[in-house]
Amino acid sequence: MVTEVNTSRFSELTDCTICPRKCHTDRSVDVTGFCGSGTGFHIGSICVHKGEEPVLSGTRGICNVFFTRCNMRCIYCQNAQISRNRGPIMGRAMPLTEVVEQIEEILETGISMVGFVSPSHVIPQMRAIIEAIRSDGLNPTFVMNTNAYDKVETIASLADMIDVYLPDLKYMDSDLAASYSATPDYPQVATAAIAEMYRQKGEQTELDSEGLIRSGLIIRHLVLPGQIENSKQCLRFVAKHLSPKIHISVMSQYHPTEAVRDHPLLGRTLHPEEYEEVLDEMDHLGLENGWIQEMESDSEYVPDFSSPNPFESA
Repeated sequence: MVTEVNTSRFSELTDCTICPRKCHTDRSVDVTGFCGSGTGFHIGSICVHKGEEPVLSGTRGICNVFFTRCNMRCIYCQNAQISRNRGPIMGRAMPLTEVVEQIEEILETGISMVGFVSPSHVIPQMRAIIEAIRSDGLNPTFVMNTNAYDKVETIASLADMIDVYLPDLKYMDSDLAASYSATPDYPQVATAAIAEMYRQKGEQTELDSEGLIRSGLIIRHLVLPGQIENSKQCLRFVAKHLSPKIHISVMSQYHPTEAVRDHPLLGRTLHPEEYEEVLDEMDHLGLENGWIQEMESDSEYVPDFSSPNPFESA
């Protein structure tokens, strides 16, 4: 039986400052904030995903909860079907009880991890889901899969709730962040947020007997076509300002969407020599813990959120 939790905490959304944009929108009466989100649970998908890093997926996969909308506006976003800030999107409003029931049905199959994808603008909703699952006597590993455009205070408040932080580190170039994602302050905001995650979790990951992560920090970086210096700067931040022992996932899976088909750089996939140059920098910096991808991966991680399982063909 799913136990409802007290959602009075949602009052903070009536003058919303939960993400770095601090829109001060009353999300209980309108959706005019940057993310275009209200106060409820609007879900793009709750599904099993086996395409994550091995310590997250294992053989059974992870239960990922994809929230709709976003507090960034990446012009190349692979999840644009559910993440657009304005206009129609896929997904639906669900009561908390239904969200939790669907998650718990997946957990009953033997999966032991729940990942929250793009939760930065719906932190109160994520907290409510975690509280409800725990109140039902379940204790899966909770993973926050975030774009890292988060407030330090928000990350600090999650210390007792999130077991694994899985942030992107997208940009160290402010102009690029502004042009590609409408976030000119992304480098400062994201590095501060990730530093707080590192303060909580450190450089080591805690694994169980099956090799699945139970606690820790994994930083992801997607290498973008033509932006190799940005990638190098991201890696340098991790190695020099955090620790070269941190687990990092350097991804080659960039796939051009229809929205950027005619873009001079984003309209193509990554060149092998570009990825190799980034991996050479990774080696040079002593970043030895983590994962890299095959160059063919660009076509393997393109979801279709019109499907019950967006990644069933991925």
